[in-house]
Amino acid sequence: MEKKGSHKIADRILAWYARHQRDLPWRKTRDPYHIWISEVMLQQTQVETVIPYYSRFLSCFPTVQVLASVSLPKVLKVWENMGYYARARNLHKAAKEIVKRFHGEIPHTWEDLTSLPGVGDYTAGAILSMAFEQPVAALDSNVRRVLSRLFAIQKPLHESRTQRHLRDLARRLVPMKGAGRFNQGLMDLGATTCTSKKPACVLCPIQDCCQAYERRLQDLLPVTRKRGPIPHRQVTAGVIWNDCGQVLIVRRPNQGLLGGLWKFPGGKQNPGESLPTCLCRHVREELGVQVRIRQAITSVNHAYTHFRITLHAFHCAHQAGEPKPLTCADWHWTTLGRLKNFAFSKADRKVICAVLSKND
Repeated sequence: MEKKGSHKIADRILAWYARHQRDLPWRKTRDPYHIWISEVMLQQTQVETVIPYYSRFLSCFPTVQVLASVSLPKVLKVWENMGYYARARNLHKAAKEIVKRFHGEIPHTWEDLTSLPGVGDYTAGAILSMAFEQPVAALDSNVRRVLSRLFAIQKPLHESRTQRHLRDLARRLVPMKGAGRFNQGLMDLGATTCTSKKPACVLCPIQDCCQAYERRLQDLLPVTRKRGPIPHRQVTAGVIWNDCGQVLIVRRPNQGLLGGLWKFPGGKQNPGESLPTCLCRHVREELGVQVRIRQAITSVNHAYTHFRITLHAFHCAHQAGEPKPLTCADWHWTTLGRLKNFAFSKADRKVICAVLSKND
C-alpha cells in the first residue's frame, strides 16, 4: 500500500467521521479513565446497552482511586446483568495496580498499559489514540471487517497470520494527527455502513479504494470460522429455606464463569442423573448440607457464548448440616427482600422474579 493511498483513505475517514459520528457520551471526553471504562464495556456488549451502564459506573466510581478502594462485590453489583463479568473483575484488579504502580495515573505507554489485567492490544490502542492522541491502531471487530474488505483479505479472520496482517495494514493507515478520530471513524463505518450483512457500499466514503467492492466480494468477506453445534446443559438451582423464612445463597469462586457472583446452590446434571438427585448432590458438595426438595419453581433458558443452559429451580427445605464453603467462596442466609443487594447472574435473577411473583 502506497503512502499516498493511505493518506487518501485516512483523510476520507476523518472527513466522513466529522459528519457522521455517533453521539456517544465517551466521545465527549479525553479523560483516559472514562475512555478505558467505555472500551472495556464495549467488548462483547452493544452500544445501546453500554450507555446507561457507563453513566452509572462513573457515577459510582468517578475516579480510578475510588474504583480501587471499593470491594469487588460492589463493582459486580453495578456491573450486574451486563455479562462477561471477567471484565469487571479485571477492571477492579487493574485499578488497584494503577494506584499502586502508577500513582493513580492511567499509563500512556503501550508496555505499561498492556501489563494491566484485561488490557489487550485493542484496549491499549483505543486508550493511547483516543485519550493521548498517539498514532496507534485499535482493531475491534468492526475495524477488522472494514480492513478485510478494503484489502480483500480472503483468509479466515481467526487465523494468527491474518490477525498480524490486519494489524500491519491498520498501522500503515493511522495518521500522525487525529489517530483517535480515525480509529473511531473506522469503528463507526463498520457499525453503520460496512456491516456484516448487506453492506451499504453506495454510502461508503472509501468505496473507490475498496478491493472487495471492485471484485464484488463484499458479501463474501470477511471469511469467518464455521461454528459447530452449541452444547446444551441441564442445570439445577435450589431455593433453600430455613425455619426463619430465609433462603440460602452461595458466592461463586472469583475465577471462572460468573466468578464472584452470588447464586442459588446447584449445578450441572450428569448423564443418567435425575434433576432432584443432581440438586441434592451439588448442595452437599458445595455446602455439606442436606435438603428436601418441595416443588419446582421454574425453568429458565439462557445462552452464553459457547453453550446454552436450562436452569431448573426448586423450592427446598434445609434438613441437616451447618453450611460451610466446600466448593463455593462464601454462603449467606438472607430474606427475599434483601436479595436485591447481591449481584446475581441474569438466569438467577429470573429465578428470583419467579419466586417473588409466586409469593405476592
